[in-house]
Amino acid sequence: MIVPPSLKPGNKIGIITPSGKLKEGALVKAQELFTGWGLNVVTGQHVYSVFNQFGGSDRERTSDLQHMLDDIDIRAIICSRGGYGTVRIIDHIDFSRFLAYPKWIVGYSDITVIHSHINANFSIETLHAPMAADLVKKPAVWEKSMELIKEALFGTIPAYYLPNHSLSRKGKAEGIITGGNLSVLHSLLGSESEIDTTGRILFLEDVGEYLYHIDRMMMSLRRSGILENIAALVVGGMTGMKDNKVPFGKTAEEIIAEAVEDYDYPLFFGFPAGHQPENNPLVMGRNVTVSVGDSTSSLVFGV
Repeated sequence: MIVPPSLKPGNKIGIITPSGKLKEGALVKAQELFTGWGLNVVTGQHVYSVFNQFGGSDRERTSDLQHMLDDIDIRAIICSRGGYGTVRIIDHIDFSRFLAYPKWIVGYSDITVIHSHINANFSIETLHAPMAADLVKKPAVWEKSMELIKEALFGTIPAYYLPNHSLSRKGKAEGIITGGNLSVLHSLLGSESEIDTTGRILFLEDVGEYLYHIDRMMMSLRRSGILENIAALVVGGMTGMKDNKVPFGKTAEEIIAEAVEDYDYPLFFGFPAGHQPENNPLVMGRNVTVSVGDSTSSLVFGV
């Protein structure tokens, strides 16, 4: 995997809106924070544009992402928010300049499209982490996550040690970490952006889905072979799940555990990442060791 250069004070970073629309002024706190890190912050021309539910038309959102990828002075691209829309523009992006001058791309949720596409086609690391508009919330746990993002962007990769979840399964595995939002990953099956999970650590998270949708997507991943040959499964936040009047009968975590019960790789449930206040960064494409012991689980990145 190719590792983009770490940031240094004085570097320029860009903020874009490749998915859902933003409220005017939603980036003020992010700009203040990044400036406080010693970085020069620029925003895309269309960062506050609105086209129905999107942050601008497909053409506008494509233009901003393309500009930030092509500008060699931009050392990291921070996505402003998720929602929906990145899949509509990903096939119109020319990554040739990005390949010549790699840079960090930061985001989660709908930005899973970008993580997956880059991971599948270009083998360049990206950062699954909170986005610029998240800083409007700014509770203490967000501040912790943002400090971890700063460390990751400036070259210090975090290691995580957590108490076991009741559904975790013991074991140890090493491999490149990939994945992201379950709904988005499911939508990418069969496309040029579909990830290769063979021998890899798969990370999953999701938000606001009906439980039967989670089951349907996990069955689809299982039947497509995505779940069969992974080295380990790491499950983050399954936040705000919904149920029908007739209950499905299982939690999202139980649905996921059932989908992989026939395999013997480690299961690491409860990793603090996803659509939740504690959303810690993961370096997608980096080699990682996952260990699930008697009482604790760890996720440690390689150098």
